[in-house]
Amino acid sequence: MAAIVGWCTNWLAIKMSFYPVNRMDFGIFSWQGVIPGKAEKMAHICIDRTLVQFGDLNAVYQKLEPTRIVEQVLSQVNPRLDEYIDEVMYEIQPVLWDNLPNFVRRRIYQWAREQLPSRIESLVEDFGDDLAELVDLKALLSRELQTHPDLMNRIFQEAGSVELRSVINRGFVIGGILGAVIVPLWLRYPEPWLLPSAGFVVGFVTNWLAITLIFRPLKPTRVGFWKIQGLFLRRQSEISDVWSRLVAQELITVEKVADAMVHGQHGDRTRAIIQKHLRPLLDNSVVMKLTAQVTVGMTGYTDLKKAMNNKAVSATQHIFSDPRFNQERAPVVAAVLAEQMKALEPKEFQDVLRPAFKEEEFKLMLVGGLLGALAGALQWGVFLYWP
Repeated sequence: MAAIVGWCTNWLAIKMSFYPVNRMDFGIFSWQGVIPGKAEKMAHICIDRTLVQFGDLNAVYQKLEPTRIVEQVLSQVNPRLDEYIDEVMYEIQPVLWDNLPNFVRRRIYQWAREQLPSRIESLVEDFGDDLAELVDLKALLSRELQTHPDLMNRIFQEAGSVELRSVINRGFVIGGILGAVIVPLWLRYPEPWLLPSAGFVVGFVTNWLAITLIFRPLKPTRVGFWKIQGLFLRRQSEISDVWSRLVAQELITVEKVADAMVHGQHGDRTRAIIQKHLRPLLDNSVVMKLTAQVTVGMTGYTDLKKAMNNKAVSATQHIFSDPRFNQERAPVVAAVLAEQMKALEPKEFQDVLRPAFKEEEFKLMLVGGLLGALAGALQWGVFLYWP
């Protein structure tokens, strides 16, 4: 019975670590899965321990190969460049644009195509130099985890699936050992309170040991014939690979970083950089500049440049939403994160994962103890009324 209690309480502790994803009220008691409840904090610690400690986004950006980013931008913009110019002109000066001779419009399209590659190259290089200041990774992660609270669950379940099953199975072994200790006590002192009390101890201790063995000991330690180490720490390399791959695929994608640049806290600075690099497209086009200034004046010309800048900003969502490009670049981000996580000392690696359990582990152990006490009370009832 103690072995069954140990298995059940550990199973319940693991389930309560993940579910419910959103906080639920149960009368006077409310509960949210430990991991979704602490997901934001864990993600922030992960960034602090990896990108912030070992480098920054600029270093990651260089490994993303800026030339590939330039190629992606050009491949998405070039086929629609005429369309973008038409949209801006019809928005600002539809009469002017309709009445321009076709050869003038073609000259403008051609000029833009010729200038675009150099403009994009300088723009991408400029972004690379300032990326760490343009993107608040913690704000990005907070937003994504608030929108998708189950993300960290999936990351944890895949990264630690082997360890979590081991924790549940060890509950059976630990509970059985504790039950063997209780048997002689029960035979000598068959008091009504003993089995519920012993059940509480079994449930509480098995949960405590299960959680402890995930993270302790920090380094391989020999105990008799066995060498033991915290289950997650023992597989730091494999867990780092899985964790980093899922974070790169789900949280820190090129598309989401680009969106954070444009719509995040420093979006105004991002727009200013875009405007700085797009302005020459208009200022250096003699045909466009003279035509616009003669027909709409300097004020209209300024509005035209603002409209072009806004169009460029809105186009970024389309440019970097290409699933193929995001999938191709994700392994680069994952490799950087994995390399840095593998380089963490055991205590630092533990600190990435431990906060999810540390603040709530007493509640998990208490629930295990109460379940064990209930099992002990039922067992006493069986003994009392067994014919």
